[in-house]
Amino acid sequence: MFSLLIVFRIVAFLEGVSYILLLGIASPLKWFFDEPKYVKLLGMPHGLLFIAYVIMAVIIGSKLKWSNKTLLNVLAASVIPFGTFFMIKKHLKQAS
Repeated sequence: MFSLLIVFRIVAFLEGVSYILLLGIASPLKWFFDEPKYVKLLGMPHGLLFIAYVIMAVIIGSKLKWSNKTLLNVLAASVIPFGTFFMIKKHLKQAS
C-alpha cells in the first residue's frame, strides 16, 4: 500500500502540472496565436494522467476507507486548477 500512495502522489502532482500547462500555456497559445500544436502535445499525456488519477483515487479511497464526501473531494480536485496539490497536502499527508 505504501508504494501505491507514492505512485498516486506522483500521478497527482504530474496531473496537476499538466493541467496547469494545458490551461495556462497551451490553450492561450491555441486561441490567441493560432498555435494548436501545444494542446495536441500536452492533451494526450494529461488525459492519461487524469484517467490514472481517477482510477488510483478510487482504489486508494477504498483501501483507506475514505467517506464518499472525501472521495468526491479528491476527484473534484482533478478538475480544479491547483486542486491536486491541495489534495496531496490534505488527504495524503494523513495517510502516510
